[in-house]
Amino acid sequence: MKPLPPDSRSPLKAAPLRNPGQSLDEEINRVLDEDMLSYFMVAVFLLAITLMEWLRWWLNLPPQPLVYTVITVVVIAYVARKLFVLRRKIRQLRLARDGERAVGQYLEILRARGYRVLHDLVGDGFNVDHVLIGPTGMFAVETKTYRKPAKGAAEIVYDGERVTIAGRAPERDPVVQGKAQAHWLRDLLRDSTGRAFVVRAVVLYPGWFVKITAKPHSQMVWVLNPKALPSFLEHQPASLTEADVQLATYHLSRFIRASAT
Repeated sequence: MKPLPPDSRSPLKAAPLRNPGQSLDEEINRVLDEDMLSYFMVAVFLLAITLMEWLRWWLNLPPQPLVYTVITVVVIAYVARKLFVLRRKIRQLRLARDGERAVGQYLEILRARGYRVLHDLVGDGFNVDHVLIGPTGMFAVETKTYRKPAKGAAEIVYDGERVTIAGRAPERDPVVQGKAQAHWLRDLLRDSTGRAFVVRAVVLYPGWFVKITAKPHSQMVWVLNPKALPSFLEHQPASLTEADVQLATYHLSRFIRASAT
């Protein structure tokens, strides 16, 4: 999907609540991105100048301002382009991070209804943003955070198979992605518990109005605004006992801790 224009707006109406240690996390990132990188670049620049001057002295070469100018212009142009790309990438990553945090904090309210919530299960080259386990089943939840267009309807349409965002198809199919994550989670639990849990795929779009044009069925991936999820859960029949919930939560929690070591 082509990027939206610069005057687009975030779908999040409010920033997510702060997490424990977030101030330290921000300070660590500031030191890495600003202080350490700046000092490193200064050191590299001075080292390069020193080496070039020693080389010129050793070879008894005359000054070459034109050569250095060309090299400098090329390097600066290359760095500027890279910084522009990285700045846009960081902007997208931060939006995605804030969307996941906002959805994760919203899912926490479901604990009062008997659900367990786990976040960020890391697989091989991918991750499952959230896992919801409760009386009505187990759900692999993927958060998709897109900036809204500055003008026009901020609407997502889901026909049961395909998703369009403000009239355009996303680059990566969220329905296929959601199914793949649900299958991975099911296989992970089958290998660790010996039980064949049914895992449903859910894709959440915070801040967007989601229009579903298909008739719901049991195999259909849920594509929703996060605020609609509790209502969908209420209409599901009970399928897991408390013992089932505890078993699955224990094994997934153990997997998350093992992955972090």
